[in-house]
Amino acid sequence: MGRLSDGDSETLLKNARVLQRAAEELQTHTLLRGKKLALLCDSEEEDDAALFKSAASDLGAHVSHIRPRLTELSKPEVLQHTARMLGRLYDGIECQGLAPALVEAVGREAGVPVYDGLASAAHPTARLAGLLGGEDAPAKLRQLVLQTVLLSTLA
Repeated sequence: MGRLSDGDSETLLKNARVLQRAAEELQTHTLLRGKKLALLCDSEEEDDAALFKSAASDLGAHVSHIRPRLTELSKPEVLQHTARMLGRLYDGIECQGLAPALVEAVGREAGVPVYDGLASAAHPTARLAGLLGGEDAPAKLRQLVLQTVLLSTLA
């Protein structure tokens, strides 16, 4: 999910508003129950990692932190084997701090949704949080957008 078209942005915002109302009524904690997500990053203590983990966990998903050992210099067969294994173990993979070409390669082989810094402030979805409106704090709005993307790609 690199760039967002105007139509994609509008759909994402519309669905985030629906989720926002459901969250107010505490009806969201089981929407991703049973889903397993991998968080590939150096430290789960970083803000982006914590945001991703919180967004997914609040929907009922289980998030596993995995320190990435793949690099752009990894042998193609090692990359392919690792990506396929991750795809068998997890329903989705969030990559933070990995080279875009590496994330793309994992995405080709994993067979599950692979996100490239979805929780990052630099991700195209981050600007949508400010367009949601409402009385929620900016961090909560950003979490709602993340949750909307997760629901639209995993549920």
